[in-house]
Amino acid sequence: MLIGNVEIENPVFLAPMAGVTDMAFRCLCREMGCGMMYTEMVSAKAILYRNKNTEALLRTEQQEKPVAVQLFGSDPYVMAEAVKYMEKHRFDVIDVNMGCPVPKVVNNGEGSALMKNPKLVGEIVEAMAKATSRPVTVKIRAGFDGEHINAPEIAHVIQESGGAAVAVHGRTRQQYYSGQADWQVIRRVKECVSIPVIGNGDVQSGADAERLFRESGCDAVMIGRAARGNPWIFSEVSEYLKGGKAVRHVPSIAERREMILRHARMLAEEKGEYTAVREMRRHFAWYTAGIRNSSSLRDEVNRVESYAGLEALVGKLSVSV
Repeated sequence: MLIGNVEIENPVFLAPMAGVTDMAFRCLCREMGCGMMYTEMVSAKAILYRNKNTEALLRTEQQEKPVAVQLFGSDPYVMAEAVKYMEKHRFDVIDVNMGCPVPKVVNNGEGSALMKNPKLVGEIVEAMAKATSRPVTVKIRAGFDGEHINAPEIAHVIQESGGAAVAVHGRTRQQYYSGQADWQVIRRVKECVSIPVIGNGDVQSGADAERLFRESGCDAVMIGRAARGNPWIFSEVSEYLKGGKAVRHVPSIAERREMILRHARMLAEEKGEYTAVREMRRHFAWYTAGIRNSSSLRDEVNRVESYAGLEALVGKLSVSV
């Protein structure tokens, strides 16, 4: 498939997730067959003001490509200026977050709050599209709440304003991540636009992905929470879509141990050992979810303060089952 002028070999994407989709995790998912990476969401204002902490979020590796940077903000001028700044970075796609449900974002008129203002959505996308030759895409939700399901309208505005693709999470902002994603909303979006539509919500297996494609007619699927601690899901989904085999890949203890330590080393190289070990605490919890008798290790990891300590703890996984 094509998003603007960017060719995507595999229509299985990694959703942008704050505190998760940093460069190390993206590289691991890419190795597992993910077709498109997204950064954690980045404040356009922070880019404009040259915030020192923001630059780290903008780092990429050649092996990740194609990769999109996801920006959030609500001022068309600021968003366009941030896009211009992005010209020196190696991102293939510029994405706009219009789906984040977090109160501090929404209360600032950003993220999913933009679903309530179609006119502003159009102004933002148009300003950004005019500021770059790279494709500008947008991630939205079904609507702000159950009484205002307007994803089809917003998607049409995005297309008419120069957007190259739209990703639709089939939940409202009101739902956050609870309940069931409404894939029929994604279908209605697909029926009213000609740009690629990326379906998001409740894909946890190859069978789920196939069903989302079939029920919504979307052009690609996006996987978020199901990828935490499970980069193997991209291999599973990709293989399922190629052959239709209902095979679930449950990583072995040895695979999990190897992936945890490799993830930690990559994070340490990117952010330093101190930060890496502390960020790996939550990743360790995700990687070990479902392993019998591993709850005590998930408690213990919160006291680990070095790579050596993490390595020793990971070694205990072999005897925890």
